[in-house]
Amino acid sequence: MKLLPLIAITLLMSRPCLAGNSSDSQLLSIQRQWAHINYELEGDSKADAFKALIVEAEALVKAAPENAANHIWLGIVQSSTAGAEGGLGALKYAKAARKNLEQALRLDETALQGSALTSLGVLYHKVPGWPIGFGSDKKAQQLLAKALEINPGGLDPNYFYAEYLFDNGKYAEARNYLLIAQNAQPRPDRPLADSGRQQEVALLWQKLESK
Repeated sequence: MKLLPLIAITLLMSRPCLAGNSSDSQLLSIQRQWAHINYELEGDSKADAFKALIVEAEALVKAAPENAANHIWLGIVQSSTAGAEGGLGALKYAKAARKNLEQALRLDETALQGSALTSLGVLYHKVPGWPIGFGSDKKAQQLLAKALEINPGGLDPNYFYAEYLFDNGKYAEARNYLLIAQNAQPRPDRPLADSGRQQEVALLWQKLESK
């Protein structure tokens, strides 16, 4: 089944507000835990840790259901769980992620610099299409391109659009977006996420060099 490490999605995606209220602190904690799990754990421990983090993210959504950022990060964690779980069992997490990311778009599609668009675009690209799943490269392209309109210089939207282009054989275009990702401004509060994503950028460069 084509459910690759999905988020590595996301996300990852953008800088949280650190104004000091408890909700912001909880969201930042989820982001940092996500980076640790995604880039530093392996095997069953990775999937189990993501499932535990879903519970934390669900509590944050329950406490503030009108906060788009909370839905984004619940969706990101669910997507990542799908990637870590693999197989047909991953699909329920992917569907749950889609639901939360779509809700985030209804609330505010510009939240976290368009991260819901990026994450949902990656989901549509990675999940198998009908009859197994809901994947669609056409939908993925639309979402990823719109995310770039909101955050044209961002690390994540440029990396994931480059990956989408590479997977579809558009190597010259992929290089352009990957170069922007490589030179994206670092996020001081997300060093592990940035480091992990830049490693993925480097791996994609290696694949492009062989084309």
